[in-house]
Amino acid sequence: MIDKLEMFIALARARHFGRAAEVCGVTQPSLSAAIKQLEEHMGVQLVFRGSRYQGLTPEGQRVLERAQGIVAEARALRDEMRSVKKGLAGNLRIGVIPTALPVVAQLTTPFTQRHPAVSVTILSRTSAEILDGIERLELEAGITYLDNEPLGRVLRQPLYVEFYRLVCAPGTQLAARAQVEWAELGGLPLCLLTGDMQNRRIINQHLAEAGVRAEPAVESNSTIALMAHVATGHWVSILPKALADLFARSGAVKAVPIVAPEAEHLVGLIAAQRDPPTPLIVALMEEARRIAE
Repeated sequence: MIDKLEMFIALARARHFGRAAEVCGVTQPSLSAAIKQLEEHMGVQLVFRGSRYQGLTPEGQRVLERAQGIVAEARALRDEMRSVKKGLAGNLRIGVIPTALPVVAQLTTPFTQRHPAVSVTILSRTSAEILDGIERLELEAGITYLDNEPLGRVLRQPLYVEFYRLVCAPGTQLAARAQVEWAELGGLPLCLLTGDMQNRRIINQHLAEAGVRAEPAVESNSTIALMAHVATGHWVSILPKALADLFARSGAVKAVPIVAPEAEHLVGLIAAQRDPPTPLIVALMEEARRIAE
C-alpha cells in the first residue's frame, strides 16, 4: 500500500503519468495500474483521466493530504530502523533561500563529515516554496527566515542574524563611504530581487520605514544577474551581508554597511514537526545548534 501511495503522491506532483513513472523508477503502465488498484481499494475515483492526466478529483485531493502524512511516517520509521542497523545514511534535500546560499556550507560540511553515508542536495527556493516543499515531502528541511512570515508547525533552529549592505561598483562615489543610511537610498538606480522573494519584501519594508519607495529599474530572481548589473557601474543593489561579502571578495563590487537603523533578521533551519523526528533531522538540527553557538 505504501508504494502505491508514493506513486499517487508522485503523480499529483508531476501532473503527468510518464514523468511520475520516471520519478518512481517504474513503467507508465505499472504506475497506472497501481493508481487503479489504489482507487479500487479506496472505492473512489482519485484521478480525472482522459487521453492524459487531468487532475485530482475532490476525493483524490483528500486522499493526497492523508497520504502525505502516512508516507512521511513510513519513511521516518524506515529511516529510524536503517539508522539502528547501519547508522545514518540516505539523502537530505534542503531548500535554501537564495540569500542564505553562501552560508549553507557551514552547516552541510561538518554534517556530512560527521555522517559520511549521508548525501545532501541543496536547492535554491523561495521561503514559500520551502514551506510547500516540506509539506509535500519534496524537501526534508529548509533554511529560511524565522521572524518575518508565519511558518506554521515546524521544527526550527536559529543559525545566524542577517544584516544588510549596499552593493556598488568600485570607484563610484558610494564605494568610498564607510556606511550609508536607508533614507539615503531614494533615487538611486536600484536593481533588486523580485517581489516573490522574502528578502525583497524585507528590503521594501526597511526602505518604506525610512520614507523611501523601492522602484528598481531592474529585478531578477538571480543574485548573479544583479551583480552583473552592479559591476557595470550603472546600478546598485541591496543584499544581506553574507552574500554581499561573498561577491565583494572578488573585487568586482564593494559592500557598504546600511545603518540608521541597522536592520537585522533571524535566519534558521526548519523541518517538518513529527513525533518523533527522523534520525537524519535530529542529527541535522544538532549540527545546526553546534554552529549557532
